Parts: sequence; structure tokens; C-alpha cells
Amino acid sequence: MSELTITNLCPDHFEALAELQRIVYPTLGDQELMRVEHFTAQYHLFPQGQFVALIDGRVVGQGSGFYIDFDFHHTDHTFSEICAGFYFTRHDPNGAYYYGADISVHPDFRGRGIGRRIYDARKELVRHARRRGIVGGGLIPGYAAYKTEISPQAYVDRVVAGELHDSTLSFQLAMGFKVRGLIPNYLEDSASDNWATLIVWSNPDL
Repeated sequence: MSELTITNLCPDHFEALAELQRIVYPTLGDQELMRVEHFTAQYHLFPQGQFVALIDGRVVGQGSGFYIDFDFHHTDHTFSEICAGFYFTRHDPNGAYYYGADISVHPDFRGRGIGRRIYDARKELVRHARRRGIVGGGLIPGYAAYKTEISPQAYVDRVVAGELHDSTLSFQLAMGFKVRGLIPNYLEDSASDNWATLIVWSNPDL
């Protein structure tokens, strides 16, 4: 039986994580992918906020992020902007929210609960640190099949209502996240037509 472990980022993971980005996100623009230098910076800045999923020592998933005082009155932002070019230098040790930059699982290892375990690790971090919650921009890859028919808002509304399934958003909803809006031009992604959802999970302890 293969053993799944969730651990914090360390230098031994950098190369494998860069390769994981290329495998998991074939529809993203090349400039949207995190590289070794980004994981290096994230490790030095906030290692306890970066999670890596291992099966028998092999990197099969990851979840990255940082603390920030997110402004819910001005929600439009790009992925690169809020992540400071993926170096996470906007990390505020006293920030009220954990900004979930990325969660990714290797296609060969999906359906094994890895994504759930990474989300659980994030929630545990937030609860232990007594932060208000988790916020992030979520891709809507399933929109690719509908974008000639309906608007992004209509698509998201139907996913939230359970009428349509989106591999990312439906999972996030199952993890307890709520959709707080849509973000245009979040990042270059042909599948979601550059749109993302603004999602929030609130810390139940607070």
C-alpha cells in the first residue's frame, strides 16, 4: 500500500515541483508557471505555508500560499500581481487571511484524496494561527466547454447550484469554500478564458 505524506516544502522538492507545474497546467501561459527560483523564494520566506504531497517519497501534489490582509472592497487582481511574480514577497506574517496561491495534484494520482489532505493542512495552519480564513482565485476549467454558450457568471451560478460539475470549483465547494465573485483576466488560461472565482473559506473557530 502506497503511503501518502503531507509535509512542508524543502529544497529537495524544488525541481519536482517545477515539473509538476508543467504537467498539471498545460492550458496556462508559460509565464504563469512557478519555477525553481519561485519555490526557493517561497521556502525561504514562509516554508510552513507551503505543503507538498508525497507518495513513497515521490512529489505528487502541492499547495502554496501566504498570509495577507485581503481587501474585499477591491477584489480584482491578477495571479502574478498578488503573488508578487510568484515570489510571495507580499507575505505579511500578521495578515488576516491565508491566500491560497496554488493547489495541484499529478493527473496519475487524482482520486486518492490528495487534494483534500492538502486543503486540510491549510485549514489546520489557519486555525492554529487564528487567522480569519483562506481566500484565493480558483480556475474554472470546465468553462471551456460552455464559453460559447453562457457567460462565466452563469456557468459559476450553475456549478454552485449543482447543475453543472467543474473539476476545480465543485471540489472547492465541497471543501467548504464560498464564491464571493468573479475575477476577470486573473491569469492566461485558455480553458477558463482567463476568468477565476474569488473563493473564501472562513475559520469556524472565529
